[in-house]
Amino acid sequence: MGTGAITQYVDLAQLILYVFWAFFFGLIYYLTLESKREGFPLEYDQAGKVRRNPGLIGMPAPKIYKTQFHGDIVNPRAEPLDIIRNARPAHRFNGAPLEPIGNPMLAAVGPGSYANRPDYPDVTFEGQPVIVPMRILPGFAVAKPDIDPRGLPVVGADGARGGVIKEIWVDRAEMVIRYLELETTPENGSRKVMLPMNFARVQSKKIAVESILGNQFAEVPAIKSQDQITMLEEERVMAYYGAGTLYATPERREPLI
Repeated sequence: MGTGAITQYVDLAQLILYVFWAFFFGLIYYLTLESKREGFPLEYDQAGKVRRNPGLIGMPAPKIYKTQFHGDIVNPRAEPLDIIRNARPAHRFNGAPLEPIGNPMLAAVGPGSYANRPDYPDVTFEGQPVIVPMRILPGFAVAKPDIDPRGLPVVGADGARGGVIKEIWVDRAEMVIRYLELETTPENGSRKVMLPMNFARVQSKKIAVESILGNQFAEVPAIKSQDQITMLEEERVMAYYGAGTLYATPERREPLI
């Protein structure tokens, strides 16, 4: 027998290979199981019906995550499925595209889809809300060379006025502007709504928004508090403006060529 041989038919290299195969299989099993706690596609739709599909290896045992400010979180969560009721499949086969029902801006499909994040604000290491209006942060101000958007009108993609900027919401952890708070025009209900900064183009005399029209600011999802915004509210606000990139006008849904 050669060097490393254990028997005439088994040697050390062969055993190491078998051990590696067993380890690799166990690693894939473990990662697949643990990935089902959050973010794993556990649901599938067929002919408009949505249901859970745990797969061949089932679901992991619930695990409790202890957080500093938001109590205990259990994953995987056992709450019922959030079935989209304002959209239907375009065809009766699994994976068919969803067609909005009613107002496509609020259908939560396509570019307007969002994740059901927790309905409480993201917080800093000290437990304070991360994103807050500048009015409660006395040490924050707009730099002199930059344009202060407060008081500027907001216009949509059609050039129609949607409101006027009233306040700036900043991320105190990263020192950047996250949202602009605007008050819609009287014909649009005079509501206080949020405008994500990445959808706004600050100009010298106005704030231009290309994703939605001027009258569509009236239906931007509202937030519950005037001093903080929850992660779920952020998702819904961003989804509304995202939906406008496709659904704001009928022409946007048509082919480019």
